[in-house]
Amino acid sequence: MTTLCDPWPAPLATHPLDATVDIPGSKSLSNRYIILAALGSQPVRLEGLLRSRDTELMMTALEQLGVRCQIDEEVDTTVTVIPPSSGVFSGHCTVYCGLAGTVMRFVPALALYADGPVTFDGDEQAYKRPMKPVLDGLEQLGARVEYLGAEGFLPFTITPPDVRSGAQEISIDSSQSSQFISGLLLAASRWPDQVQITHTGDTLPSMPHIRMTMDDMCRAGAMVHYADKTWAVPGGEIQLPSSVVVEPDLSNAAPFVCAALIAGGTVRVPRWPEHSTQPGALLPDFLRAFGAHVDYDASARVLSVSGTGNICGVGTLDLSPAGEVAPTLAAVAALADSDSVFTGIAHLRGHETDRLQALVAEISRCGGSAEETSDGLAIHAVPRASLHGAVMETYADHRMATFAAMIGLVIPDIQVVNVATTRKTIPDFVGMWTTMLKEDAND
Repeated sequence: MTTLCDPWPAPLATHPLDATVDIPGSKSLSNRYIILAALGSQPVRLEGLLRSRDTELMMTALEQLGVRCQIDEEVDTTVTVIPPSSGVFSGHCTVYCGLAGTVMRFVPALALYADGPVTFDGDEQAYKRPMKPVLDGLEQLGARVEYLGAEGFLPFTITPPDVRSGAQEISIDSSQSSQFISGLLLAASRWPDQVQITHTGDTLPSMPHIRMTMDDMCRAGAMVHYADKTWAVPGGEIQLPSSVVVEPDLSNAAPFVCAALIAGGTVRVPRWPEHSTQPGALLPDFLRAFGAHVDYDASARVLSVSGTGNICGVGTLDLSPAGEVAPTLAAVAALADSDSVFTGIAHLRGHETDRLQALVAEISRCGGSAEETSDGLAIHAVPRASLHGAVMETYADHRMATFAAMIGLVIPDIQVVNVATTRKTIPDFVGMWTTMLKEDAND
């Protein structure tokens, strides 16, 4: 693996962009498919799987539980997931989650069907990410949870229930993360009888991610009925098709297509699906709000985004359906000629870092102006001449690293601390970014 400079000097865009960027597979879909494949009884071949730190952590976690993940010798993005022949996962092991929310909140679903206790641990920073709602839900299904540190956080041990049968009702508050609902839906997918899950909170962030989980479960033969903040899963056996193709990660495409707004020019993304459950599918509308020209060629499945380098603020924009793109859009807003207010993203305070606090700090660090609101961010326009170089912190958060790289497209002397954290979801962000800046249709 290439050693990267630390801090990494973010390259300036020296001419309008004219680039085509092939985006790796979706992390959200990859890790959901891996879990669902493990919950089935037959091998599943996953093509186009993202190979990043988060997916590696997921595959390693499942191997601890007795699942085999065979990587194709010729195409390393093709992985065959082979569940235990007994249908029972191996307990008496430790699962290391790193900083991956999908690992720490989805893999406990498998621990429910293990033959013994499973301990979960992770990076020190992961100890701050809330876990209690999903663990409360598993306890309502009969599991026992022993906290090995602070209650509601990693590390902890799950002891599976002695009896896994009978209709069950779960009530939790999932206001901090949609992953709590998704994790419990995955747990319910193989329960022998119906499980009903009710969200008791007033707000529910990133409903598209929950719809993604529901859609993927239906693909595996599980029925999910939703009405009035309640999900009902009849339960039974599930099985994904023998071969599944993973879509490109549309949220990871965001920094690249937004680069066209910031630097001017055009960036194209091939294999962009015409319809998708990914929250990143909302990007085209968000980009148009900032003044981009967006075109989609349905026959070729190519999304093209063009800009002039002049960016208009969006006024107020509700990002509750796609909070994961907020750091990317914050970079665009920080370079706009009028103010932008993002709402519906209070839950970003509980991500890899407190993203709202981090964004305010880093926008201010390079001369910009931003402040937190109760449920989001207010980013105030400043002349670009007021912005200046700085060493930008990333807080071990991949989206903060791409945020800083975007600012560095037009502001000289931006340096990015620990840009390698992008490997969490993009294996070679630096290589893809520099290649995009070098591409020129006239060469």
